[in-house]
Amino acid sequence: MIHGPNLNRLGTREPEIYGRTTLPELEQLVRDHGRDIGWTVETFQSNHEGDIIDRIHAAGDDGVDGLLLNAGALSHYSYAIADAIRAVDLPAVEVHISNIRTRETWRRKSVTGDACLAVLAGLGIEGYPRALDLLAERVEAAAARSPRAARG
Repeated sequence: MIHGPNLNRLGTREPEIYGRTTLPELEQLVRDHGRDIGWTVETFQSNHEGDIIDRIHAAGDDGVDGLLLNAGALSHYSYAIADAIRAVDLPAVEVHISNIRTRETWRRKSVTGDACLAVLAGLGIEGYPRALDLLAERVEAAAARSPRAARG
């Protein structure tokens, strides 16, 4: 699970939009849900685009099964992150706490989401467990079709 700029400020940053759940609390929620469905969830947050790209590359090299991504504002203009997702050929689900389609015009398009198999937006913090479920379903379905498709 990779988080981009300003998500380290969850809980205090615009709580009327993003709620009061902190990033450590969100990470624990998703790790707990992952454990419940048989997955181990690693977390990473950076305010720097290059660090996020490096982490995506490392995920591809480390043989993880998939990515959950909230690149924050970078979602709307980082073709470099979109290219990194495509370069590692891992299934990815993008998550946004708020409904990006009803916010400022510049937030309504996600270029990183175009590289993902799905984008979940506007479900609040609960979007994360749902996104993990979707990712797990896709990975497990691919594994059922071809045991080599899942990296374990």
